[in-house]
Amino acid sequence: MSQKLELLAPAKNYEQGREAINHGADALYIGAPSYGARMSAGNSLEDIESLVKYAHLFHSKVYVTVNTLLYDDEIEQAARLIHQLYNIGVDAVLIQDMGLLQCNLPPIELHASTQTHNATVERVHFLEQVGFRRVVLARETSLEQIRQIRQHTQVELESFVQGALCVCYSGQCYLSEYLTHRSGNRGCCTQPCRSAYDLYNEQGKLLRQGEHLLSLRDFSAAQHIEAMAEAGIVSFKIEGRLKDMGYVKNVTAYYRQLLDNFIGGGHSMYSHSSSGHCSFYFVPDLEKTFNRGFTDYFLEHRQPMASIATQKSIGKLVGTVSEVMRDSFVVDSEYTFVPGDGLCYFVKNELQGFLINRVDGKKLFPNNMPTIAKGTVLYRNNDFAFEKLLQGKTAVRKIDVKMKFAECPDGCSLLVEDVDGYSGMISSVCEKVLAHNVEHAKEQVKRQLTKMGDTCFQVISYEDLTEGRYFFTSAFLNGLRREVVQQLVCKRIASAQPLPVETIDNGMARVDARLDYRYNVVNHRADKFYRMHGAKEIESGIELSQQFAGKALMTTKYCLRFELGQCLRHKNNVTVDKEYQGNLYLKNNKKTFSLCFDCVNCQMQVFAKDRNTNHHKTKSL
Repeated sequence: MSQKLELLAPAKNYEQGREAINHGADALYIGAPSYGARMSAGNSLEDIESLVKYAHLFHSKVYVTVNTLLYDDEIEQAARLIHQLYNIGVDAVLIQDMGLLQCNLPPIELHASTQTHNATVERVHFLEQVGFRRVVLARETSLEQIRQIRQHTQVELESFVQGALCVCYSGQCYLSEYLTHRSGNRGCCTQPCRSAYDLYNEQGKLLRQGEHLLSLRDFSAAQHIEAMAEAGIVSFKIEGRLKDMGYVKNVTAYYRQLLDNFIGGGHSMYSHSSSGHCSFYFVPDLEKTFNRGFTDYFLEHRQPMASIATQKSIGKLVGTVSEVMRDSFVVDSEYTFVPGDGLCYFVKNELQGFLINRVDGKKLFPNNMPTIAKGTVLYRNNDFAFEKLLQGKTAVRKIDVKMKFAECPDGCSLLVEDVDGYSGMISSVCEKVLAHNVEHAKEQVKRQLTKMGDTCFQVISYEDLTEGRYFFTSAFLNGLRREVVQQLVCKRIASAQPLPVETIDNGMARVDARLDYRYNVVNHRADKFYRMHGAKEIESGIELSQQFAGKALMTTKYCLRFELGQCLRHKNNVTVDKEYQGNLYLKNNKKTFSLCFDCVNCQMQVFAKDRNTNHHKTKSL
């Protein structure tokens, strides 16, 4: 039996979710009305239910995020929300808080959010044992680690393939909470990792100034789809529930084509996980929508991965300035430019940008002439023509059907069957009026019955089993078609309803006797859950305790020393600058953070410099 591969797209709202399906998503994830890890991307139950029905037409799935940490006064409400999601046919919910497993949940499929820090065989195996049907792997997971996890577990594995990267291990970042009391684990991260910092050594010497030293490029695993599938990934996830419609259309279409080419390219052991085929009215291009440059992160080889010069989108490399005039310049480029394009370039590691007002061939007239020199490399971070194209209809998704029209004693019948074997049939009594022109009558019948319009169906085979002697009105034929199509729609939606999931007896799964703050225990039910699995001593999560003394605000696999070419472990015949060998500090907005380098495990941690600092304790278990 072939392994089904799933393209999983983000949906900020109903409209984006529908377009994600139209552009080839096998599944999508969307925020619940509350308790989602993107607080500003919540949706009503009514919109989610409508999206479920539309997705299930194509046998695509809808997963809903309920993946924040929950306080005691919230967890029962979150459990009731999950019951509501189950009742409207949602295929699965993503959760982070283990306290929910101690609630009376409906028999719905549970996915472990990447915020549960799913980076090791042991962690994934534990999550499988306690009942999760799918685990969203940490973004830092390498191909070799994926293979190891697959070898020792049976749970479905989901991995990101595109989008923004958190520099910290997901679920282990407390910097936003420390600075602003707005927690990423509670869905309201202020993204301090994207800020500019100064870097000092222990002698107080300024080593780097005003750079985005913790801001990563965007992730792209477009070149690793085959390797990821072979390693055990079944769901390929696109990040971006806060991105715009153009991003969703473009990136979903790009990966749809990539997966289709892979599955159809002789890899018979893999198959599609939903129905229908897409036709696109544009050429997808990952570089034309928001990106900070790309990295494949830790999938294969460690490499430079930060966007130190800017946290903004740089777009696509489009050419080089070849001549500069008073109010314009000439660009050496293979691309066409239009008024409204946004171009940017780097000056001393700082991003500058401008809009194009007028175009004369390769001569461009900016709205304000920048200080730009011959040889400057240009990027287009706003492709006006491409964005305008994405605002219109850019894709259609159709399910192939076969149609048969036949006579019956008192009238006629119409049968429609789709590629998945679902069918609709109607027999209707009608008066049989002999046609004056038999050929014209037969053609008129075919034209009216196969006119599928804006439905999700496309007739690829039509058989007329009548003798073609009769004339039928367009209204009668249209009524036949509409009724049989509605039957087919209802059958497809009904067949796609998720089956109840059996509860797993998880008492045998074990954890360590002592659990620190990084287990994010902020309610009594989570505490009870881990004690049931062997924990004896459990430290409260930071959001609850507000105890920051001696605790890492970030733990990252990204290493600033490595990024700056100053790695003490992997020197690669490069002499490490002595100024980088001692303690290093980041400063921003009068806040100082110390960096701790774990060279054995290739990890970096960020601490508040005053490790004795605590905030006022606001809650307690």
